[in-house]
Amino acid sequence: MEKGECILYPCYFNASLSRDEGRRVPRTLGVKGPGAADIERALKRLGIACQAEEHHHPAYWARHEGRVVATYSGKKTALIKKVARNMEVKR
Repeated sequence: MEKGECILYPCYFNASLSRDEGRRVPRTLGVKGPGAADIERALKRLGIACQAEEHHHPAYWARHEGRVVATYSGKKTALIKKVARNMEVKR
């Protein structure tokens, strides 16, 4: 990973997971069953360059949900909240 890149996994936005299970946003901002494509769409709406990859979260190696690498120089937590606010509502 290069400087200025953030890796985002679907579990960060999954409202059905607990914080201990990997959710990084409040349940009110989370969505049901998010995928890498949902994250990618939200990033594109924000005008942030990104690329989807076929990797998995280390804690969920059996799930093949993918991940998205975003070019972002700010704090990762700020990016996660921006993406969560711009994801299509599946709450």
